[in-house]
Amino acid sequence: MKNAKKIIAFLLATVVALTLVACGEKVDEQGEGAPKAKYTIAMDTTFAPFEMEDAEGNRVGIDIELLYAIAEDQNIELQLDAIGFDGALAAVQSGQADAIMAGCSITEKRKEVMDFSDPYFDSGIAMGIAKDSNIKSYEDLKGKVVCAKTGTESATFINGENGVGGLKDEIGFTVALFDDSPTMYEDVKAGNSAACFDDYPVLGYSIAQGVGLKMVTEMERGSSYGLGVKKGQNAELVAMFNEGLKNLRESGKYQEILDKYIQK
Repeated sequence: MKNAKKIIAFLLATVVALTLVACGEKVDEQGEGAPKAKYTIAMDTTFAPFEMEDAEGNRVGIDIELLYAIAEDQNIELQLDAIGFDGALAAVQSGQADAIMAGCSITEKRKEVMDFSDPYFDSGIAMGIAKDSNIKSYEDLKGKVVCAKTGTESATFINGENGVGGLKDEIGFTVALFDDSPTMYEDVKAGNSAACFDDYPVLGYSIAQGVGLKMVTEMERGSSYGLGVKKGQNAELVAMFNEGLKNLRESGKYQEILDKYIQK
């Protein structure tokens, strides 16, 4: 009887020990090595060289590689939702996305409703025209149709705030807005618009890839790009982005990513 009790006690102790070991392994798998948090980032896929798809349909570009490198550095998990620039801004404000990273310019107007990370790229605005166009200056746009992408700094530059002011009032032309750069470029090549305005690195990259446009004016100084979140929310994400970006700059990884997509 005593032997039977000893055997039962031993078996119970073994079961408890195995259970504790199993629990310990589970903690190790989900604790120390697990991501700190998961965030949804709203993006665009028609903003080369920052966000685009390659021939196999993979998402590539400066923003994509920076995000993944920062996520690895900070041990966070990301879900990237490509919904277009205007849609990405709306998704952040409605709470459907934690942040936008789509070449989003840090402007005073946006700061009223958004908080931004440290700048990760300094940009500018440029005018693109068809290769066979004889336009040489802004003055040549008088009486013509000029286009930009909805919700962008370029749109504000030509259309003014709330449609008032801007280059259109100074020169005297009509504005057409598009949801993405490729469609806008095609409109210029087709002759429907005399010129388009877009972020300098985006337009420059597209011209280098043979889009069929050219630039004839100097770049207008623009704002810097940053990761944007709804004002007063996701401060921890902004902090981790800033820390990761700092680490990438120090390690040389940041410049390595830029050099891959923008040739000097």
